[in-house]
Amino acid sequence: MTLTLPTPDTPLKIGTRGSPLALAQAYETRERLSAAFGLSENCFDIVVIKVTGDAIQDRPLKEIGGKGLFTREIEEDLLSGKIDIAVHSMKDMPTVQPDGLILDTYLPREDVRDAFVSPALTAVADLAPGAVVGTSSLRRKAQLLNRRPDLNVVEFRGNVQTRLKKLHDGVAECTFLATAGLNRLAMEDVPATPISPDDMLPAVAQGAIGIERRTNDENTAEILAAIHHMETGQRLAAERRFLLTLDGSCETPIAGLAELEGGQLRLRGEVLRPDGSQAVTGERMGAIAEGSTMGQELAEELLSRAGPGFFDWHGS
Repeated sequence: MTLTLPTPDTPLKIGTRGSPLALAQAYETRERLSAAFGLSENCFDIVVIKVTGDAIQDRPLKEIGGKGLFTREIEEDLLSGKIDIAVHSMKDMPTVQPDGLILDTYLPREDVRDAFVSPALTAVADLAPGAVVGTSSLRRKAQLLNRRPDLNVVEFRGNVQTRLKKLHDGVAECTFLATAGLNRLAMEDVPATPISPDDMLPAVAQGAIGIERRTNDENTAEILAAIHHMETGQRLAAERRFLLTLDGSCETPIAGLAELEGGQLRLRGEVLRPDGSQAVTGERMGAIAEGSTMGQELAEELLSRAGPGFFDWHGS
């Protein structure tokens, strides 16, 4: 197959949400593609697509449809040919793609940790009893209430800038953001303290950027292969299989992290009741090539240990 590269007259169209973080991720993708092939950036068009999840800010995601709200319109434009690739935050991605689309290219993963964000404090332990904490994440809420059931957790939707404004306005004493997002936006002035995964295991695929394409677009597949980061792909294979086996969605307090250590893969997982009253954790260590199998087995173990009725959404 002869590779056809984009030109200024026939640019590769990169679809993305319009938030500052989503745009930063799209720009990084464009920069990596430009560098890989020695092309000017005007060989790539950034196409901003409005998605339902960004338009609705006053209700929790679980009430309006979950993770697909951040991808549906983008994937429709990808399938129709309006765009050639779509750039996503992997922690927002459903574990199954629509027919005709595939997600198999990942950029090098950023910092996976959550960040504790407060103008005056640096850790959850510093919060006074009954303190108001803002987060839109069911996982973070469940983890916080599991460790500190005295806290008052309030809904905190919106992009990074919106959440920081709410914090500044005194809606809550602290909030939580992904360290990766702060790094990608170069927001060194934000009063953020990274939290060790030992204290707060992050969301599955946190810090990773994925690039989606049409399954039958072999030319684009070959172009994307030049910027694919194999290690990130290996880690996400384990994490996303773990999530898939748990039927993960925005209604599901699930955390998971795969790390490569000494030629092996270490996978840690956690499932929680939404109110934080119970958490079940576990881990696996094994061959990197077995990451997907490890993800499934760890998920099955945690579900077995949790028992029937642990999650309302699980239909028990």
